[in-house]
Amino acid sequence: MGLFGKLVAKLSRSSITPLDWDEARKELLASDLGPTLVDQVITSAKKLRAEDAQSGLTAILTEILSTRSREISYQSPLSVFLIVGINGTGKTTSAAKLANVLQKSHRSVALAAADTFRAAAVDQLQTWGTRIGVDVVTGKNQSEPASVAFDAATFAKVNNREVLIVDTAGRLHNKSDLMNELGKVKRVVEKVAPVTEVLLVIDATTGQNAMIQAKVFSEAVEVTGLIVTKMDGSAKGGAALAIEAELGIPIKFIGTGESIEDFAPFDSQLYIQSLLDA
Repeated sequence: MGLFGKLVAKLSRSSITPLDWDEARKELLASDLGPTLVDQVITSAKKLRAEDAQSGLTAILTEILSTRSREISYQSPLSVFLIVGINGTGKTTSAAKLANVLQKSHRSVALAAADTFRAAAVDQLQTWGTRIGVDVVTGKNQSEPASVAFDAATFAKVNNREVLIVDTAGRLHNKSDLMNELGKVKRVVEKVAPVTEVLLVIDATTGQNAMIQAKVFSEAVEVTGLIVTKMDGSAKGGAALAIEAELGIPIKFIGTGESIEDFAPFDSQLYIQSLLDA
């Protein structure tokens, strides 16, 4: 059942008791929407008529979503996408999955393994690169992420790639470190080509922690979009909806499984339908 499935069922009845509204509020709070957004939804839902429950909630949720473009921004001849986020969200895998999607849409792509603090991330990206037939630029173990990103941008430009996807470090201990590191990566890359996308990877199952991550990263660097992972099973990304509502950052891609193919552009209409499914 979608996050709002029970609320749709309650609204479709001829009368709703105060206890029903209390239950609905508790259920939505448990779905990581956060109290501010829950109160907003409940207040708006109380104005709906039973016969308009489904369409009314659809309109309410549509209004909550970000109005910013979900299209990927490109700049000829080379665009650089920074993939940011903490370790464990599926950041490195998402970088590879995005490369696969772009390559299938006939764009030439290269990957940069700039998460140099984590050897496993470099190995993982190289493995993915081999599988999907995309070049992966790496540096020496523990080398500067910005140095790897610069070398990768130079490689991509010389070899006529249209997109460079940079997997950035996810193990930074405080906001100051994060701002310094990501700022440095962005500055050195832009000596070669513009950074047109900064995509923050968040895990749909981590609840309000995802909101905290989004706030920290958006203060450190201008995040242009979200990649929401682990949207399979019962996880419907309540936290992602809350992030869109509070920060206005649009979801651009979702990951729904482990396979390289389990990744797609975000479809807001399908997403809202999944939230309302009874």
